[in-house]
Amino acid sequence: MPGFGRSVINAVWILLFPLFDFSFANYSEDQCSWRGSGLSQQKGSVEQISLHCSEGTLDWLYPKGALHLTLSPRLPSVAVGPGGSSSGLITTCVKPSEQFHGAQLYLEKDGVLELLVGDRLESSPPPRVRCFSRLPGEKVALFLQATPHQDISRRIASFRYELRGDWSARMSLDSNSISSEDACRPCNNTEILMAVCTSDFVVRGNIRSVEEDESLRAAVIKVKSTRVFRQKYAIFNSNSRLPGWGEIRTLLQCGVKPGPGSFLFTGRIHFGEAWLGCAPRYRDFQRTYALAKAAQQIPCELPVD
Repeated sequence: MPGFGRSVINAVWILLFPLFDFSFANYSEDQCSWRGSGLSQQKGSVEQISLHCSEGTLDWLYPKGALHLTLSPRLPSVAVGPGGSSSGLITTCVKPSEQFHGAQLYLEKDGVLELLVGDRLESSPPPRVRCFSRLPGEKVALFLQATPHQDISRRIASFRYELRGDWSARMSLDSNSISSEDACRPCNNTEILMAVCTSDFVVRGNIRSVEEDESLRAAVIKVKSTRVFRQKYAIFNSNSRLPGWGEIRTLLQCGVKPGPGSFLFTGRIHFGEAWLGCAPRYRDFQRTYALAKAAQQIPCELPVD
């Protein structure tokens, strides 16, 4: 099986600063989370909230009225493309809770509303992750509007979100326009070398099995890791040369199959899960890395065997 490519997914999490006083509101700077109740809101009122962190959560109990969420992330990096070029894109992903009820979530872009997450019936399937991108200076906000219910005691509009400056929303699971050619093509040498420097995890390992998750339209790759070069979070239970195990997700249409050989897996952490970026065969990576190092064109060092 040739080295397979970049079914990268996108992202957002946030810190919320309420500009108005909420009864039962709770804001935690360390956790970048906000929790409040709509019971104190007047009918038809809109509360203004600014979002500044790269990760966070929002829990709106007993939704009433509306929340206007301004996205103004302070990100350390911008989108980096092949060759180190910068597109400046900021990607936002929202992951509603499985019990999301009592409100509808809209994307507000240049004064136009687009429905991201609708109110759910008890029997409805869980809502899916939604992602979108914007350019610096482009006015984007989230608008959370309560839907009328006689009994609001069991209604909670809750979601997590991530803000990233280095992903493209075209790779998100919610995008129906993703083509296998775009999402699954192998990375070129420049992209591989950049992925080693910028990914959330860089792991050498073997594919032991691949399982399908139809609800996510994703393939779950079971990886036996032989070396963990770097990981931002403890996704792989090995941080040395001892063998370990981990899971990496990729788009289902990429058709990843188990097979022999060692790969260098790179990618991003998305809502606590590892998603595949570049994954060349390890011997191909060694050759690419050696040639780039001899030409003094490696963007960062990696202790290659």
